[in-house]
Order: sequence, then structure tokens, then C-alpha cells
Amino acid sequence: MKNITLAIPDELLEKSKAYTELHGKSLNEFVVELLRRYVATSKKSPAEQLLERSNSLSVSTKNWRNNVS
Repeated sequence: MKNITLAIPDELLEKSKAYTELHGKSLNEFVVELLRRYVATSKKSPAEQLLERSNSLSVSTKNWRNNVS
């Protein structure tokens, strides 16, 4: 694993630290997670991304006829 140096605006850094503390993560873990998400999604085509997101959708059709105006 390599170490890098980042230049982050002070306000963004403070908000990021507060966010990670609230969620029980280190700033390093948070940045790595964001990079993994971005890199992983950038390799997928828009169609693949749409299919992936549609798998998490849930639609209830129970009593659908009763709700039609």
C-alpha cells in the first residue's frame, strides 16, 4: 500500500473528519471507500449501472386496483 499527500480545503477537511467520526471510520478508510466506489462505477457502462440500481428497487403492487383514481 502506498501513502499519498492530498491538499484538501480546510472546511471540507473539518466536515470530512466530523462525518467519519460520526460514522466510526477513519478519514483514510473514508477516502479509500470513496475511491473504490468511484473507480468501480466508472468502469461500468450506463446500462450496467442502471441494471445494478434497478435490482435494488422495490415496488409494491398490493391493492394497486384500490389506489387507482
